[in-house]
Amino acid sequence: MAIASSVEAYLGRSGVRYELIGHARTGNSCYSAHAAHVPGSQFAKCVMLEDDRGYLMAILPATRKVDLGALRQRLGRPLGLATENELAGLFLDCEQGAIPPLGGAYGIDAILDQPLVESSDVYFEAGDHRELVHVSGSDFLTLMGDAPRGRISHERRHERRRSESRPQAPAHP
Repeated sequence: MAIASSVEAYLGRSGVRYELIGHARTGNSCYSAHAAHVPGSQFAKCVMLEDDRGYLMAILPATRKVDLGALRQRLGRPLGLATENELAGLFLDCEQGAIPPLGGAYGIDAILDQPLVESSDVYFEAGDHRELVHVSGSDFLTLMGDAPRGRISHERRHERRRSESRPQAPAHP
């Protein structure tokens, strides 16, 4: 699979310049950023949320985690995570788990995390687990249109401590 047809058409209609970057097949956004040698802080991932009003794309850097509490408070919506099975019918031209963060390409509302607003370059899944789209930060904002922006994420916490990852020396009597 190459770039998703919906993404390619949306990029063409928007008139933004982009390049495709190939990489080894990966399973998530952090691995894709690493495989393509791009900063995870500039890699826009999509977290799909839902409530009784429909779906919402939360778009944030791969290095961050969505803050559902902040998002619910900001939008006044009881949003929860959508399941992969539900999403398969929405993104027919994409591989499962490789959703491009372009709500406008799929007719889905989006909200953009502030760190991406400030990014000089943005990378994102092209619709499969082997290619990324690279655009300038200003072109990415053009692609986002009038999507609301704000702080909707927090840094990932690494729960493993060094001592847990190393075997302990045996105690001497």
